[in-house]
Amino acid sequence: MPVSYLLLWRSRFGLRLRSCGENPVAAESLGVDVVRYKYIGVVVSGGLAGLGGAALVLNPGQLGYLEGQTGGRGYIGLAAMIFGNWRPGGLLAGSALFGYVDGLQLRAGGQAVHALLYAATLLAVLVALLWVARRHWAPALIAAIAGLVVYLVYLAIDTVPREFATYSPQLVTLVVLAVASQHLRPPAAVGVDYRRGAGD
Repeated sequence: MPVSYLLLWRSRFGLRLRSCGENPVAAESLGVDVVRYKYIGVVVSGGLAGLGGAALVLNPGQLGYLEGQTGGRGYIGLAAMIFGNWRPGGLLAGSALFGYVDGLQLRAGGQAVHALLYAATLLAVLVALLWVARRHWAPALIAAIAGLVVYLVYLAIDTVPREFATYSPQLVTLVVLAVASQHLRPPAAVGVDYRRGAGD
């Protein structure tokens, strides 16, 4: 993460790469080879994703590659990047959160995920208090109701069913992205086709 930060935010290469994601026409007008930088970004990100897949296959105790071995972790990684607002520090926080939930369901199963419901209740109360302090009453009421519902579920059951515990990383990912999506700003040119000389 520190290397990514220094490379993307404190180097000439990083400035040019980010400018290709924000406004490729302006970057090209300043002499940046946008297509080359986009290829470099795709190759490096693909290589890092391949390292993540290799770590799963080479994990001690595994018998090699198994069908469905990733368990949707690639999408969770994409969600961590979105939750982190396309910045290395935010990506670290998102990865820590989603990795923690994944580790809970792998190591301790339903009882640990059951305790996570109590943590979600506390988080909902904190969010509700934050909205009250900002005098936004509707979001505060929604957060308080959500916290109450999760707390009632926590009181009603002793352990989370195995099927729910298995998919808890995906469920946490959906909830976090639904809550945080209004405050995120992707690079302006994400998903936009670029042709050399498009600004002429």
